[in-house]
Amino acid sequence: MSGKLGEILLKENLITPDQLKQALEHQKANGGRLGGSLVKLGFLNDDEVTAVLSRQYGVPSINLAYFEVDPGVIKLIPVETAAKYQVLPLSRVGSSLTLAMVDPTNVFAMDDIKFMTGFNIEPVVASEATVLDAIKKHYGSVEDQERKKELEEIVSFIDEGQAESVELEAQEDGMLNLAQLERAAEEAPVIKLVNYILTDAVKRGASDIHLEPYEKEYRVRYRIDGLLQNIMNPPFKLRDAIISRVKIMSKLDISEKRLPQDGRIMIKMMKDRKKKQLDFRVSVLPTLHGEKIVMRLLDKENLRLDMTKLGFEAESLAKFQRAIFKPYGMVLVTGPTGSGKTNTLYSAISQLNKPDTNILTAEDPVEFQLPGINQVQMKEQIGLNFAAALRSFLRQDPNIILVGEIRDFETAEIAIKAALTGHMVLSTLHTNDAPSTISRLMNMGIEPFLVATSVHLICAQRLARCICLDCRVQEDVSPQLLIDAGYTPEEAKTVKVYKGQGCSTCGNKGYKGRVGLYEVLEITDELRELILVGASALELRKKGIEQGMFSLRRSGLIKVAAGMTTLEEVFRETVL
Repeated sequence: MSGKLGEILLKENLITPDQLKQALEHQKANGGRLGGSLVKLGFLNDDEVTAVLSRQYGVPSINLAYFEVDPGVIKLIPVETAAKYQVLPLSRVGSSLTLAMVDPTNVFAMDDIKFMTGFNIEPVVASEATVLDAIKKHYGSVEDQERKKELEEIVSFIDEGQAESVELEAQEDGMLNLAQLERAAEEAPVIKLVNYILTDAVKRGASDIHLEPYEKEYRVRYRIDGLLQNIMNPPFKLRDAIISRVKIMSKLDISEKRLPQDGRIMIKMMKDRKKKQLDFRVSVLPTLHGEKIVMRLLDKENLRLDMTKLGFEAESLAKFQRAIFKPYGMVLVTGPTGSGKTNTLYSAISQLNKPDTNILTAEDPVEFQLPGINQVQMKEQIGLNFAAALRSFLRQDPNIILVGEIRDFETAEIAIKAALTGHMVLSTLHTNDAPSTISRLMNMGIEPFLVATSVHLICAQRLARCICLDCRVQEDVSPQLLIDAGYTPEEAKTVKVYKGQGCSTCGNKGYKGRVGLYEVLEITDELRELILVGASALELRKKGIEQGMFSLRRSGLIKVAAGMTTLEEVFRETVL
């Protein structure tokens, strides 16, 4: 069948003349092919377009979304050629290479690829959208290609023997020579590799970098959206040089290999044509096979100080803001490490930060520097702990006090006394949910009447990964599973559940970014009475839910119904 695609579609009554006119206008304005415009406007789907193209060109059609591409043949054609001609190599049999093409009549493309690979080309037709998605999926984005190329250059530079002097010789007593360590850390390949690891983590949106030594390998992992991902395995001979380089950058003692050390690295880099100042918090820990380094990336741009964008439900946010704007009392934020507690507290004190207010914070460590707020870094080795800082704060005429964490009876006692003597105290605890925080304070030795009168609100939180908006699709889930998850039978009939298919935007993970799940327990008079008579966390939870508290699971289910996250993420972070 020959003829133009638009004419064929009209002839087969697959589109109307008006739809063709709209698609042609869309094509003229945005470029691309007519089939792609028809799909984007929702007049046809990919399968319908490829079926017609197959008949038009007289070649078989394929839907790449359901086709498993042979990874070996991808290497036959460079990403530049694949993108230029909108083609994707699929498989090779003998001297024939099957090639998915948007335009199978493009003889220049076929001749070029035949000359490049030495194989005969067997074309199959696929829609423009699926070919472009497949190129991104199998080759990665342009940034991924650049990163890969940069890393290959560094590794090849090392492998060519340019870094022979980096290999370190052990002395007779098994200790490494300090001068050798310093020299090795200043070698060009080592500097280049460490700089690459730091900047690559920023580009990928990582929150932590793990440099891990094992018996026969050295591993680099990044924590992206809460999950660790294996990134690379640098040459093992560079292990000591990399560790020394990071220690020099963070002003640590490179000769001390037996004790843990903590430091900071400040670097400037260009990102999206803007100069960025980045702060890495460095922790060095001696392990069986060498020192493990974890670097926490503190990026001010990732700090969200607008409370409305953190993920609070409207009712929960109203309760939280009501509590922090009271003249005195205590507000506690609880959750495991890395659940976003610091971000929530910083958002709260940013709202409270006015010229007529004196805000003091005791933190270990100070993660972000906020203008107009007096922040104090804890130094346990000289006796400056949370309790000591709190005692001094009370002589500094404060309105609002932020205590990084209540770890012991002494800190809890002083914080509660401060809350009862006219100060607003914000702090964190490591508990599983909001009601169990009351029990935890009492277990520390705080009297029930002090807890009941001082604590105004407890907020428990978790972070769940968001579905990538570029590849989000609806998922078929049985109503029974929704009911088991915590939805009511009525809700289960109407709730739509989504998931991410995986694309170049999210690195084929299906997730991009994170959102908070919040359980906000407002301490009302009824709850105070229960605390005074020593009620269990279970009874407090029951009363809280009666009074309108959203549990962590409920907060997650609301976000699933809104298409923000998946059931798997809610199950991973919460319990019924």
